[in-house]
Amino acid sequence: MKRPGLRAVMATVGLALLVAYAGAASLAYWALATLWATRPDPTTTLTIVAVAVIGFGYLSYAFGTRRLLAQLDAAPIARERAPDLYERVDALCESMDVALPDLYVGRMAAPNAFALGGVGDGAVVLDRSLFRFLTTSEIEAILAHELAHLESHDSLVQTLAFSIGQTLTGILSVVLFPAVLLTTGLARAWAWTAGRPGAWAETPFGTLRRALDGVIALGLVALTLAVNAHSRSREFAADDRAADVTGDPLALARALRKIERASEPGWSVLSPLYIHSDDEDENPIREWFSTHPSLDERVERLRERAEDGDDGVRVRIE
Repeated sequence: MKRPGLRAVMATVGLALLVAYAGAASLAYWALATLWATRPDPTTTLTIVAVAVIGFGYLSYAFGTRRLLAQLDAAPIARERAPDLYERVDALCESMDVALPDLYVGRMAAPNAFALGGVGDGAVVLDRSLFRFLTTSEIEAILAHELAHLESHDSLVQTLAFSIGQTLTGILSVVLFPAVLLTTGLARAWAWTAGRPGAWAETPFGTLRRALDGVIALGLVALTLAVNAHSRSREFAADDRAADVTGDPLALARALRKIERASEPGWSVLSPLYIHSDDEDENPIREWFSTHPSLDERVERLRERAEDGDDGVRVRIE
């Protein structure tokens, strides 16, 4: 049993912590109240927030694209060095609502291809190894898939959506900040007064503090699930579009299988753009957090299209 003098000191420390945290919470609340009182009209406020979020999101996307190309040591593919490749891409672009993108060849950790863009002409990056084990028709199918992403501005839309979601979550964090400070102070004061300063998270107020943290975390999880669900739906759409314009669903199916066999890359900065599933586990939780649908499901859909004879418009150059 602790000495009365020590208990008194600990209670005093607890009270001091409570005063400090309560003061910080009051200051934070005052700042928020002042900001709210001086806010412009709702239309102006929403306009400023929307412009700022979209502007910062696009700048982040643009600079991130350049940094990504540099990290991959991506080099432009000159038309005179790959006339057949450009002939195929030109034909695909004429059949799709997309301008000729910049074509790059890079060195990736795993054989793959991805599209970058959404405003302007965009870019398509191909790993060097793809040209070694994919046929010309399979390369064409992969290009059509990536051009479909550019046609729908998928990567840009997802970046902006994530930026908007992060902003909303950030606003929620700011609004809850005074309550977080106050509950933390109450929890720590309770723990010190009880003689167990290290167990503040186990107090009733500590439980409330964890609940507040959980609200913020739940917002981030919901954002991630929504963006990933959109990403999976866009992969199906890009597969369908590629099958339509090439008239050869099985070429894309074969390409996906070959890439799968060539490597199984884990999570990386490029994972949201991978053309194949980064996780084939049937665990539904893993599927929810995956940026891509099951590769088996994608291949099966392409095979069904081929069996149905839905060949779309053929643009392959023989």
